[in-house]
Amino acid sequence: MTSSSKTTFDESVHDVFRPRVGNYVEGSTNGVGLRIAIVCARFNGAITSRLLTGALDALDAAGVGRSDVSVAWVPGAFEVPLLADALVRSASGVDAVITLGAVIRGETGHYEVVAGECARGVQDVQLRSGVPVIFGVLTVNTVKQALERSLPDDTNKGREAAHTAIEMVRALREGFVAPK
Repeated sequence: MTSSSKTTFDESVHDVFRPRVGNYVEGSTNGVGLRIAIVCARFNGAITSRLLTGALDALDAAGVGRSDVSVAWVPGAFEVPLLADALVRSASGVDAVITLGAVIRGETGHYEVVAGECARGVQDVQLRSGVPVIFGVLTVNTVKQALERSLPDDTNKGREAAHTAIEMVRALREGFVAPK
């Protein structure tokens, strides 16, 4: 997926669409009081550590308390969905799970299997549980692309995943689509 200045969301469209409908849901980015779990893969750990740093920075900036954040490590991206599922079913009750990993294309079909099954597993957990489970697993062709997507700036995909987690929790809670 590619973004450019031509495809970036223009926040002013809210003012255009809001008056045209009866219900308008827009999740806030206030993380105060939210409990967030992060599942992070050790494989390609130099990349996933950078993603984790981005996610933790974003959660901190959004007001999520340090004691409300849990980090759990798994061997690789393929194992991410199982631990994400265990976390959403746990008694500790998380509001969202962020999944982080890096699958880099190689010379075999391993990439397609791992990336595809990880994505499917994360989506299955989210849809089955009703808890936002954010797919922050990089699926890239090269190490260079992985490094670019994990820079210590606003382009960090771990940071983006954290923002998405908060916004999804708030949209579900504050909107007319709150779980039963």
